[in-house]
Amino acid sequence: MADTRLKTIGELLARQGILIAFAIFLIGFAVFSDRFMTPENLATVIRQAAIIGVMAVGVTVVVIGGNLDLSVGSMLSFSTVLVVDLHDKIGPELAIVVMLGATLVLGAVNGFLVGVARLNSLIVTLGMLSAIQGLTLIYTGGKNVDILDQETTWFAIFGRGYVAGIATPIVMFLGLALFMHVVMAYTPFGRRVYAVGGNPTAAVFSGIRRSRLVFSTYLISALTTGIAALILGSRVMGSQNNVGQGYELLVLAGVILGGTSLLGGSGNILKTVIGVLILGFIQNGLLLMGYPYYAQWLVTWVVIILAVWLDIAAKRGRLLSPIA
Repeated sequence: MADTRLKTIGELLARQGILIAFAIFLIGFAVFSDRFMTPENLATVIRQAAIIGVMAVGVTVVVIGGNLDLSVGSMLSFSTVLVVDLHDKIGPELAIVVMLGATLVLGAVNGFLVGVARLNSLIVTLGMLSAIQGLTLIYTGGKNVDILDQETTWFAIFGRGYVAGIATPIVMFLGLALFMHVVMAYTPFGRRVYAVGGNPTAAVFSGIRRSRLVFSTYLISALTTGIAALILGSRVMGSQNNVGQGYELLVLAGVILGGTSLLGGSGNILKTVIGVLILGFIQNGLLLMGYPYYAQWLVTWVVIILAVWLDIAAKRGRLLSPIA
C-alpha cells in the first residue's frame, strides 16, 4: 500500500511538479510580503520576464529536438545592437527587417553545423556564443548605441507600449507561447520534433528528415531571439555591446524548470512559461523580502538542481525510490 502511494506521488510530481512548485512559491512569497500579490507587482514581474520568456519559447523547441542553444545570449546582444543602430540610419521598419534577417542567418549557421554537419550542439553553440559576441564588438567598434529621437518614434511600442491596457511585452510573450504550444502539440512539425528528440534513429527510419528538422528548430530559436531584441531595444532605446550576457543561462534555467528534458523528446511550451515566471517571481519575491540580489542566484541554483533531479529520476523510474 505504501509503495503504491509513493508511486502515485512520484507520478504526480513528474507530471505536475512544476505547477505545484509554482503554487508553493506564490503562496510562500505572498505570506511574507503583502505587496507580492498586488496586480501591479504581478504585471511588473511578467513584463520583466517577457524577454527571457520569448527566448525560452524558441530554445524549448531546440531542446525538445534533442539539442542545446547556448548562443542566444550573444545573439540577443548582436540583434539588439543592430536594430538600435540601424533605427536612425535606415528607419525602424527596415532596421527590424534587416535585424531579423541577420539573426536568422546566425540561426541558420547553428542549424547547419548541428543538423547537417552533425556536430555536437553544446560545442557549436558555445563557440557561436563567443563568435557572435566578437561580431558585435567588431560591428560597433566597442561603443554603445542609442536611438536619438526617443520620444516620437513608434519603435517604442514593443517595449513601452500597451495593447488593450496590457503591456505589449506581455502580449507578445504570451501570444507567442500560445502559438508555439499549438504548433508543437497539434501539428505534424511538432510531432516530428518530439520524435527526433526522443529517438533520432527510429525517427530517421520512419522517414523524418532529421537534418532539415534540426535546422528549422535553430531558425525558430533565432527568430524568437530577434523578437526579444525588439522588446529589449525598444524598452531601453539603446544597447550595450554585452547586453545579452548571461541570458543564455537564465533562458536554459526557465526551460529546465518548465520540465523540458535535457535528454530530448519531452517538454511543453506552456510549462516553460511557468518555469520562466517562477524565475521572475523568485527574484521579485526575494527583493521584496529584503534579501540581497545575489541571493536570487543561490535560490535559483537550488531550484534548478531539484528540477533536473526530478526529470532524470522520473525518466529512470526511480523517483522516491530507495537509493541503490
